[in-house]
Amino acid sequence: MQNRTEDRTEQRLDRLRGRAPRRRHDARTIAALTRNPGCARRAVLDAAGIDKELLARQIGFAAPFGQSPFAIVRGNVFEARVTADECAALLTLLAECLDSGSASDAGAGVDEATSGDVIYLDLGASGAGSDAEGPARRLERTEAVLRSEAVLRSEAASGAGAGSRAEAPRTVLLAHPLLRLAVGGQDVYLEPDLLVIRPDGRAHVVEIKSFAVVDGQADGEKVAAAAVQAAVYVLALRRMLGTPGAVSHDVVLVCPKDFSNVPMATRVDVRRQLLALDHQLARLTTVRTLLDALPPELTFDLAPAADGAPSRPAGELTEALEQLPARYAPDCLSVCELAFRCRQEAAGRTAALGASVREELGGIDTVAEVLDLAGGTRTPTESQAEAAAYLMITARMYAEGLAAAPAPGPAPSPAPLLAPAPAPSPAPVAAAASASGGERG
Repeated sequence: MQNRTEDRTEQRLDRLRGRAPRRRHDARTIAALTRNPGCARRAVLDAAGIDKELLARQIGFAAPFGQSPFAIVRGNVFEARVTADECAALLTLLAECLDSGSASDAGAGVDEATSGDVIYLDLGASGAGSDAEGPARRLERTEAVLRSEAVLRSEAASGAGAGSRAEAPRTVLLAHPLLRLAVGGQDVYLEPDLLVIRPDGRAHVVEIKSFAVVDGQADGEKVAAAAVQAAVYVLALRRMLGTPGAVSHDVVLVCPKDFSNVPMATRVDVRRQLLALDHQLARLTTVRTLLDALPPELTFDLAPAADGAPSRPAGELTEALEQLPARYAPDCLSVCELAFRCRQEAAGRTAALGASVREELGGIDTVAEVLDLAGGTRTPTESQAEAAAYLMITARMYAEGLAAAPAPGPAPSPAPLLAPAPAPSPAPVAAAASASGGERG
C-alpha cells in the first residue's frame, strides 16, 4: 500500500515537472527550504525537481544572481587540487585542524588524527559507485563502508580490551559518498565533498568551498551558508547511522588561502545550525499533503521546442504558479530564484515587510489595513484588536515626536569624494559560522 502511494506521488511530481530532466535536491536547496518552511510553492517545485531559474526567466522574473561559469570552473579546479593524490595534502591540514582544541574531541593529537593506515575511497568514481548505477546502489555502497568501519573499530576496541592483538586504527577518507535525508516525507539524496573517519571512530564532514580566506577573514554570508550546508550533511549522516555521537558536530571548511589556490582548513562548530535544521524539517508539510490540494491537471511543463528553448506561454505558467501558495519574506531574494515574482505578488501586504512584522501584525494582511487601523478610520476585528491598539499608540507617539522636533537646519556639506566610508570588516571564518545560527521561518 505504501509503495502504491509513493508511486502515485512520484507520478504527480513527474507530471508537474513535464518533459524537463529532474533537478536533484542538494544541501543548498534544503537549507533554503528550511529558512522558510511554510512556503508550499518552493516545497512542491523542489520536490518535483523543477528548474526554478528557467521557470522564472520564462515568466519574465529572472533573478539577477547565480553562480557564474567562471566561479564554477574555479571551484572545480580548487576541489581537484585539494583531492589530488588521494587527498595527500589535505591529510596534513586535517591533522592540524582537528587537533585545534575542541572539547568534544579532547585528547586527539595530531598523530592520532591521521595515525595508522590511511584508506581513500572515491564512492563517486567510475567503477566504485558511478551515477550509472543509480543513487540506490551508491547509497548501499556508502552504507556498507560505514558499517564495515564501525565493525572494524568495535572489534579493535574489544581486542584491545581483552589484551589480544588488535588491528591498528586507521583514517578513512570517503570522497563523494551518497547520503539520504527525508525532506517533507520524500527521500532526498545528498553528496558531500568528503567524509573523514578518524581512528577514534568519529566522522567529520569536509566541505570544500572556493571563496577565499584573506588574512584569516572571509565573507560572513558565504561562511554562514557553507556552515548550514555542512550541517545538512551532518544531520543526514547521523540519521543514516542512527548513532548521533559517531558524527562530530565539528565540520572542516576548506577554502583557498589569501589570493592563491593553496588550501587552508578551518574547524567550524555547527551545533546551532543542526538544532535549527532539525526543528525546521519537522515543521515541513509532507509533499503528498501539498499535492492533494492541487488540481490534478496542474503542470509546469515548459514545452521545449526543437531547439530546446521553452515555448509555453508565460501567462499559462504564471497562472499555474498562482495555484501554489507562496510565503514571501525579504530574505527570499538571496536564496530563491522565484523571489522577484513572489515579491510582486506580495506588494502591499505585510508579509513583504519581513517575518517579524508579519508576526507582530498577525491577522492584518495589507499595509492599507495597517494605516487605516493606526489612524482610527477602520474598526478592527476581534483578532485585530490588540495589534490595532498598539498601532494607534505608535501613530500617536510618532505624531507627537514630529510636532516636538526642531525645524531642520541647513543640509550638511557633502563628504569629500576622496574619503569614502570604510567598508565593513569581514568576519573570521569560525565566528561568522557561529553567528549565523539558524534562520527563523
